[in-house]
Amino acid sequence: MRRLNLAKSTRSIYLSLACLSLALHLLLAFFCLSILQTACILPPSSSTQDTDPVQHGSHPSPLDAGRPRRKVRSSHPAGEDSFSGSEKKLTGGGRAAQEVKGRARLEALFRHPLYNLPRPPLQEDDWLLRVRTSEQTEDGEHEGYEEEEAISADSEWWSTSEEEGYDKMDWTNDVDTHPPWLRFHLGITRWELYDRRDPNLDQLTHYLATQRILNAVQKTGGTQLKLLMSFPNHGQALLKPMKQSRQAETDVNLFYFSDFERHNAEIAAFHLDRLLGFHRVPPVVGRLINVTTEIREITTDHKLMKTFFTSPAGNVCFYGQCEYYCSTEHPVCGRPHLLEVSLAAMLPDLTLAPRRSWRSPWKRSYSRTKLAQWEKVPAYCDTVKQTPPYNRGTRLVDLIDMAVLDFLMSNMDRHHYETFEKFGNDTFLVHLDHGRAFGRHSQDEPSILAPLQQCCRIRRSTLLRLRLLSLPDSRLSDMMRASLARDPLAAVAPILSEPHLSALDRRLATVLQVVRTCQHQHQDVIYDDLGKYEEDQNQQPDGKNK
Repeated sequence: MRRLNLAKSTRSIYLSLACLSLALHLLLAFFCLSILQTACILPPSSSTQDTDPVQHGSHPSPLDAGRPRRKVRSSHPAGEDSFSGSEKKLTGGGRAAQEVKGRARLEALFRHPLYNLPRPPLQEDDWLLRVRTSEQTEDGEHEGYEEEEAISADSEWWSTSEEEGYDKMDWTNDVDTHPPWLRFHLGITRWELYDRRDPNLDQLTHYLATQRILNAVQKTGGTQLKLLMSFPNHGQALLKPMKQSRQAETDVNLFYFSDFERHNAEIAAFHLDRLLGFHRVPPVVGRLINVTTEIREITTDHKLMKTFFTSPAGNVCFYGQCEYYCSTEHPVCGRPHLLEVSLAAMLPDLTLAPRRSWRSPWKRSYSRTKLAQWEKVPAYCDTVKQTPPYNRGTRLVDLIDMAVLDFLMSNMDRHHYETFEKFGNDTFLVHLDHGRAFGRHSQDEPSILAPLQQCCRIRRSTLLRLRLLSLPDSRLSDMMRASLARDPLAAVAPILSEPHLSALDRRLATVLQVVRTCQHQHQDVIYDDLGKYEEDQNQQPDGKNK
């Protein structure tokens, strides 16, 4: 009997211990589940913000460049998000809100007086091209218009072509009848390729990004593959394809003249040139095209057609014919059909607006063993200053502007530049061909700044804009990020990676340091192009000094 009671007591103890153990396990399981749920649940889009200090009023350390941005929970409790439901739809959450903020800062930059300096009144000869009136056409025989009449008659601007695919043109003196590319051509002046405030600039980039492609042929000349794209209204654009990922850095053992060209470098160069206030790079836009339907099936270039093939991965590829990198070992491939490209607006035809090509005094030797003269003679600029056209006018400071642009984007491939013949030597330099820019973000190339270092001369307006772009509220990397976000390809991936954007700030600081060093060593460093403007501002009707 005692043994039976003992057995019952033992079973009761075991049962109690088992229940206690089960209860402890259940409590532990609920506790772990709550931790895992907290760690895995993502915050709502409106209360999720990138910890990018640029978008919150502070700025990143150079050590933070290239690090992935972390997501953090917003301090807003549930139901008290920064945006209402309708606002979320409009902004697309935190990321879109940051883009809106970046765009606002960019617009504020362009409202700054340094980006709205008045130009001298434009005379008739300051326009590259003008639309002739019917009265001028009638009087042409008596006033020496024969040559211009021949040009207008042969120009496709006045085409009534009914060739398959082309639109029948009916353009008049009314600007509203002109396609965007024609408005761009007619807007070129002695001082710049375009006016940043001209609404046609946005229309032109939208046109390049969306217009139906009528034909694609390989453009002759140059060392790498590029195509000439035609549109139904006789507009054209220069295409450069994506050949490597944005994250790929140029091999340190590769010479600059052997580097791949990059489509995103052409896009970024246009935006950087605009941020510097130059307006000397033709408008460029990114686009995602179908290699099959928008190149292979419509091309009339039989040599190009023969280079198409399907890769082992099933991607449609082609390689064209050029001096370098046009082979089956260096193909341009879609994924499987889609390909990222840059499209640059073409300048007016040379028969209408001839251009002169100038050899840069600081051209590199393009040799693996030899140095150029400027690399061996520290006082090289003294000779340049005595040589036309650098001995008068603004040509030297124009060249130094171009050197600053090239240094910021690490472009070593500036062997020539061009000007429009009509304007002689008193005009701007056209900045073309930037495919080899933005190759390395981890390394700078000081020799690109040789014109500035050796001549110690810089435009005052350029220097003031550079200083403005070094300030926290208008930092160059922030402005570039906001500007590039407007390109259509930004929806696929950022045009420039964060390390490249960070490198812009680092290089800008280097440019400003070179100027400071020059000012310590020389007296006449600043070319004052703002004197007349300030004089006019100080003579306002109300007598107030600005």
